[in-house]
Amino acid sequence: MANYQIIGPATNHNCITGESDHFYPYLREAIGRALKIDLNVSFLMVSGVRLLLKDLTAAAAAGVPITILCANYLNITQPEALYLLKDALGDRCDLRFYNVPNQSFHAKAYFFTYPDGEEVFVGSSNLSRSALTCGIEWNYRIDSRTHPGDCAFFRQTFETLLNDHSIPIDDRELKRYAKQWVRPKIYQQLDQFEADQPQETIDEPRPDNRVAQPQAGYAVDVADSVPAPLIAFPQPTGAQVEALYALKQFRREQLDRGLIVAATGIGKTFLAAFDSRDYKRILFVAHRDEILSQAAHTFACVRPDLSAGHFDGSHKDTAGAIIFASVQTLGNRDYLCDRYFAPDAFDYIIIDEFHHAVSSCYQNIIDYFKPGFLLGLTATPERLDNQDVFALCDYNVVYEVRLKEAINRGWLTPFRYYGIYDDLDYDQIDFKNGRYDDKQLALLASVNRRGQLIFQHYAKYGSQRALGFCINRRHALYMTRYFRDQGIACAAVISGSPPDDGKALTLDRETAIKKLKDGELQVLFSVDMFNEGLDIPELDMVLFLRPTQSPTVFLQQLGRGLRKTRGKTHLKVLDFIGNYKKANLVPFFLTSTAPPESGGRRGYQLPGEADFPEDCLVDFDFRLIDLFKKMAQDQKKLKDRLLDEFDRISAELGRRPLRLDLYIHLDEAIYQSIRSKKDLNPFRDYLTFLDAIGQTTAAEKELLGSPGHAFLRNIENTAMSKTYKMPVLLAFYNGSAMKLAIDDDDLYQSFKDFYEKGSNRVDLLRDKTTANAMGWGKKEYVSLARRNPVHFLAQSAGEFFFLNGETFCLAPELDAFVTNPVFVGHFKDIIDYRTKRFYKERLEKMETQA
Repeated sequence: MANYQIIGPATNHNCITGESDHFYPYLREAIGRALKIDLNVSFLMVSGVRLLLKDLTAAAAAGVPITILCANYLNITQPEALYLLKDALGDRCDLRFYNVPNQSFHAKAYFFTYPDGEEVFVGSSNLSRSALTCGIEWNYRIDSRTHPGDCAFFRQTFETLLNDHSIPIDDRELKRYAKQWVRPKIYQQLDQFEADQPQETIDEPRPDNRVAQPQAGYAVDVADSVPAPLIAFPQPTGAQVEALYALKQFRREQLDRGLIVAATGIGKTFLAAFDSRDYKRILFVAHRDEILSQAAHTFACVRPDLSAGHFDGSHKDTAGAIIFASVQTLGNRDYLCDRYFAPDAFDYIIIDEFHHAVSSCYQNIIDYFKPGFLLGLTATPERLDNQDVFALCDYNVVYEVRLKEAINRGWLTPFRYYGIYDDLDYDQIDFKNGRYDDKQLALLASVNRRGQLIFQHYAKYGSQRALGFCINRRHALYMTRYFRDQGIACAAVISGSPPDDGKALTLDRETAIKKLKDGELQVLFSVDMFNEGLDIPELDMVLFLRPTQSPTVFLQQLGRGLRKTRGKTHLKVLDFIGNYKKANLVPFFLTSTAPPESGGRRGYQLPGEADFPEDCLVDFDFRLIDLFKKMAQDQKKLKDRLLDEFDRISAELGRRPLRLDLYIHLDEAIYQSIRSKKDLNPFRDYLTFLDAIGQTTAAEKELLGSPGHAFLRNIENTAMSKTYKMPVLLAFYNGSAMKLAIDDDDLYQSFKDFYEKGSNRVDLLRDKTTANAMGWGKKEYVSLARRNPVHFLAQSAGEFFFLNGETFCLAPELDAFVTNPVFVGHFKDIIDYRTKRFYKERLEKMETQA
């Protein structure tokens, strides 16, 4: 192999050293004139991909084949960088992982094929900003016209790696890699190094304003080729990049509504603003003015060209391209009419804090509008009342990143959690409808003995800026007074006018936040004012001063302090825990996993160290561990808990729940425990379950044990690998005017109507044999119906279904039931429940496969 000498920057040279010039402009010039591009790099980093993405996209658009081979060794390659490439280049780039397990991969070579030959840069630069623009990196240029043998050697080596030792990075592999990716420790140093480099280093022209080239005729003006160092508009980062890619893929399947589940601090509002770029008329709905104000600011940053309007108690703007609406106002049926907005007024609707969307005001909005796409945003879809938020989007989860993954991937700050034993006796306090009496609780908690406990731990762990979550207004004022007496600069932020003796202790929200950020205050005490819509990255401590039974509230409070900022290494969390109900679930809130069913041979088990996020510390007082075990042991038997759930849901609905009601409101842990237990699962035979607990009506008692009951039980338990049986059953249902026989016209209309809904249609589009279903007519739909659900229903349930020539019929024994409104109502409820259950199980299957 030839020897190469290092020649100074003033002359043509074959080595770029990073001392007087850098690799970046050479790469851009080469990409701009190449007919074929092959990159072989150890590590892909976001900073490097962003530098070259515009040039690579232009090359791909011009038909230039692009291949990139990188390593997944040591997790240095960032999933976000891969998503950026996949999103911009799609199938026009052959993106691959080197795939030899447990072998390092440090080779770096950049191949460019031109009309008159090929050149390869071999050296030390990975695809990162520092390696391309400011680091000391040695990269040799080898030209096939002067050194054909050397070029051929590197080319052959690369082709061998590519063909024999690599795997394609398709969507499934990319998702797998991203989900297991944990941010390596070295990134703390890499991030700091790149942050310390001045942006201007990539925009400094050479003395002659030209890039040195090995041959004349290939010069390029640096001023034209290097992007400006300052970005005029924000760009997606971290999870936003991945979620935007997932949204594009999601909409390609023609789904019209979906849910993003992302931990607090990920930037869900910015994500929605970026995603809205392809839409002209947008509605953003939230339940707090602060969230709407912040959303308006975010959209103004991302889409400053669009006019904005507000629809709330004070404003009734209807003409803006983006409307920011208060759910309390817009959710009023008086405003849901053509006078204000037509049902199709918006092509994109965003529902923030989607876990609130089970309320009637949200439901009114969701039911009224018919957008091209509806996006729900939430950090915490699990609710204390167990209402199923996922069901509102038919279990179409577009993208999900929970607390543990977000910290593992470096998007949020790690925490140091201290579970502190609090001897406040909650058994003395009234408990009703899942809540303790706030007045009684605050009275019990607002005593100096407890104030001293809280202050001692606050002082022990130290803080510059802390946020305390209190029981009610009285408690917040008490805590502020107590901490001031200890010399701590603090204030209370409460809703409404403070009492006369508390005015000096309070500040309005905006003033308080500013003083805390500026360091004039050390602690803010609040009541539900900062659970949502607060962004103070400088917070270094949160104090949980009230019982936190809900994972939603717990994670909202925790998330207030997890945003990253320079110099912040972790968040301190002081959680004061007593014998309140569900206290034993707190350890599982920190793991982003559901608690296991208590009992069994092992009894109550705390999560292990590996269950918590990386670089986080979790420390519970030993007295709390004893308390948690006792609470788990005292828990009721599963059957009794199921009956309690039935009663709770009945009380919430104001009526006896149907199957669908019970399914979407039932506590998830209870459902997972009963689903495989034949004797306990009410969904296997709901009528018998209702009768066993004394909940059947006289008309339902007449159904028990009849052919009609047997038919309903068969539909409750029929196997479903796809949704095909549902439109057949709906054809028999016939809008409640139930039929004993259906023909091809009935099948066609029912299938067509059913699969017009995106959540149903996706199963057709994902299957190669039915992927072209959107162009189907009667012939294709009827063919699908007859060769699949009609055939299998007649085969597996011949006692209820049979073919009579071209007509598909129900058994004559059901003739007496099809006009029975109770039977017909149960039949439709089963169809609704089985469809919704299919959505949920489809999501579970996808998560398992991922």
